[in-house]
Amino acid sequence: MITGLTFTLIAFSLHLPDFFQVSIALMGFVAISGATHDIALDGIYLTALSDKVQAQYIGWQGAFYNAAKLLSYGRLVYVAGMLKNSMGALNAWTIIMLIFAAIMIGASFYHMTSLPKEKKRAERTGSAKETYQELVEIIVSFFRKKHVWFYILFIVLYRSAEGLAMKVLPLFLGDSREAGGLGLLTEQIGIVNGICGALAFVTGSILGGYYISKFGLKKTLFSLCCAFNIPFIIYLLFAIYQPSSLVTIGAGVTFEWFGYGFGFVGLTLFMMQQVAPGKHQMAHYAFASGIMNLGVLIPGAVSGYLADQFGYEAFFTIVLVAAIPAFVVTALVPFTYNVDVEKIK
Repeated sequence: MITGLTFTLIAFSLHLPDFFQVSIALMGFVAISGATHDIALDGIYLTALSDKVQAQYIGWQGAFYNAAKLLSYGRLVYVAGMLKNSMGALNAWTIIMLIFAAIMIGASFYHMTSLPKEKKRAERTGSAKETYQELVEIIVSFFRKKHVWFYILFIVLYRSAEGLAMKVLPLFLGDSREAGGLGLLTEQIGIVNGICGALAFVTGSILGGYYISKFGLKKTLFSLCCAFNIPFIIYLLFAIYQPSSLVTIGAGVTFEWFGYGFGFVGLTLFMMQQVAPGKHQMAHYAFASGIMNLGVLIPGAVSGYLADQFGYEAFFTIVLVAAIPAFVVTALVPFTYNVDVEKIK
């Protein structure tokens, strides 16, 4: 509900003289609200299901988790492009933000009736000092976990190439061919990502989940890393040859998004089953999830600068080089727990 109401404020903030500062501040608030919701939602998945069922349905969980990106990058970008032609960019993006608001507010009412009802917890009676000591114990116990520093390195590096590529990709698709891009219209980018990408990603995520469930995470993790990172080569080929056919571009994006979905589920399940187990599993999963997103945000923060400095061809070469450490750490990452053992309480 908070996220939806904040998107409503963002929609109206676009019409203010200082719209940029106000909208960015509101989006920061949405990020905090969304991250908190994300952890709570994963908590239901983590605490309610056995390890075997987690592996079986992690593809579905990953598909719906990332469907938001596809909705944003694809369908709603297409709608924005169509509306822009008739009512201008400002009004078009106002409507898009209100659509986001309606989705989130609607979801909040759905959650009120559909989420599992949690047993009422006993009220906490500890002092502020005891609460602080518990927080310290949770943090210290996380960094005392076996192999935790290797796990942090693995989590960060697994998505580093993605962090570079995904922020620049929409710019690359829409930039002029003279500037090294593919020159697609806004609505064409929406078609490529929202239709080709969406179907490929959902299919890849679901198949990846069943793949892990059948063969086990330990046996499949390296192949999942390959599926996740190797398809970024398609964008280097696009930068070199600059195809003009929308079918060719759509096929390439489909290939990359399928690999993205197939490989992403491996990292999520790894955090649930190798990093989180123990007394404070939800807090420790939250730490791991935050570290994972930090590993995406840092490369993303410098990606635009690198693309501007070196051009798209060199930039996507850098992306592929950035993927090499992911292969190394994935091949060497140790497993603390067996996937098939009874879930640790």
